[in-house]
Parts: sequence; structure tokens; C-alpha cells
Amino acid sequence: MQTYVALLYSIILGEGRRVVMADLKAMAEEQGLKNVRTLVATGNLVFEARAGEISKLEQRLERAFEKTFGRHVDIIVRGADDWLKLAAANPFPGESAATADQVAVRVMREPVPADAVEALQAHAADDERVLWVDGDIWLVFSRERPSSRLLAAANHKRFGVGTSRNWNTVRRLAEMVGSRQ
Repeated sequence: MQTYVALLYSIILGEGRRVVMADLKAMAEEQGLKNVRTLVATGNLVFEARAGEISKLEQRLERAFEKTFGRHVDIIVRGADDWLKLAAANPFPGESAATADQVAVRVMREPVPADAVEALQAHAADDERVLWVDGDIWLVFSRERPSSRLLAAANHKRFGVGTSRNWNTVRRLAEMVGSRQ
């Protein structure tokens, strides 16, 4: 058995409806996944399954989600080792220690080319930063501005399927999978 992390792009089902994590956990267990756990109410799963092709696992989860909740949602899956590598590669350790909720990574289904991320700099405020690490996009958001153009610019249309998680969530998921290794 292999440990995996699954990230849902959205848990909003429609006007005033959100996915309840207990229902998401039950859906995963119905798919035969083992030791299923959720982290916060934002669509993060940790589970065990037979080692296999990540894309097939993503498709299986997406089909099950649509059947269960009536809406397609992109789901990004990473193996535990890959998740630990992603967390260890955080290029903003100082910012993460000081303001973990202002540091995020856009976890990509397919790696983004390094040069594609350079265009994001045009959307960053002076106190915001963008870096490419192993195909994912790391961001530091402004503390001074309540809303950033940066997150909106790092979207599906521009970069493909991906979803963002702040450093607190990345770190806690790493702790969850690290204890299962």
C-alpha cells in the first residue's frame, strides 16, 4: 500500500452548498481507499491505496466525486514521497515561518514550464513573490493588500489544472503522510 494526498480544486457544490468532509471521506472509502483522513474543511484527503498510476487514481476519484456530489471537480493526487519533496522544496522558508497563511503553492497536475511562470510577475505587487519549483508555482502574497491579482492570474486557463494550498496546509499534510512512511 502507498500513501497519497488528494487535493480537490473546489468543495463548493452550488449556491450555499459545500462538501462535508465526512461525506468526502465516505466517498473515498467506498472507492476502496484505506485509512482515509481529511484535513480542514477545504478538500484535502490522505489515504492509502495500491501503488499505481496517479492519473488513473485522479480519474477514479473525479468520477466518484461527480457521481456522489453531482458536479465535476478536478482532483490532484500526489504520492507521499512527492508531497514530502514538495514541502521540503518550499523556496520561502523565512516568509513561511513569519506568515504561513501568506505563502502558497499552486500544485499542478502537469508540471508548468519554468518560463511560463515569469509572466505572473506582472501581476505581483511589490511585496509579492513568485517562484517555480519542480513544475509547481510558489507564491508569497501581500500582507498589505486584502486581495491579490496574483492568485487570480495563476489560473487553470493560463497554467492548466492545479489547486492552491497555503503553507499551513502543505506542512500539516506533510506531517500526516510523514507519520505513515
